Amino acid sequence: MIELRDVSKVFHQGRSDELVAVSGLELSLEAGALTVFRGPSGSGKTTLLALVGCMARPSSGRIFVQGREVTSLPERFLTAVRRRTFGFVFQQFHLVRGVNALENVMLPAYPLGERRGDLVRRALGLLESLEIRHRASARADWLSGGEAQRVAIARALVNDPEVIVADEPTAHLDTRVSREVLGILAGLRDRGKTVLVASHDPLVHESPLVDRVVGMRDGRIEGEGT
Repeated sequence: MIELRDVSKVFHQGRSDELVAVSGLELSLEAGALTVFRGPSGSGKTTLLALVGCMARPSSGRIFVQGREVTSLPERFLTAVRRRTFGFVFQQFHLVRGVNALENVMLPAYPLGERRGDLVRRALGLLESLEIRHRASARADWLSGGEAQRVAIARALVNDPEVIVADEPTAHLDTRVSREVLGILAGLRDRGKTVLVASHDPLVHESPLVDRVVGMRDGRIEGEGT
């Protein structure tokens, strides 16, 4: 479904502080699997997710999504691919403070122009499926870490994307809640979603729920396992 061919990402290219975040990656990611990218801080995991999710462009190489090269698409077309294909769960949640959980879930769908009533029903349904509907009217800054992560996952799902991209989704959660979040991600895989996770948490990359583990170090693939 997603293919990277000789993909590199270099920051501050040609300057004294040049940083090679990803170097010459060759990688194919199959649809309908839960894949975890494992590695220490600075290994290139987050940059790789940004590239795969069309949030950043590679310095060189080509990326294909569903057989279509996205590397050279104009920004407005890349935005459409990103909005329709990917849902993002960020390490810091990135919920809008002062806005309630329901509105946070609906935010990514507003540019699509859907009727508000339909959008509200869908967002409430997602919160219900994640057992957090009772907090729909609670402001984001009133939510616990586990509640905030569930709202963030609902937000990632609101446009019904085919791919869920999660960057360190358990980083700020205790063990019990981390296992719950991983179970939610595995459940999305079981519903046919492709789930891509970056994590240095052994609870995640050693879990039997994971289909594939891709090790990374210094911007390169270090090893793989299942």
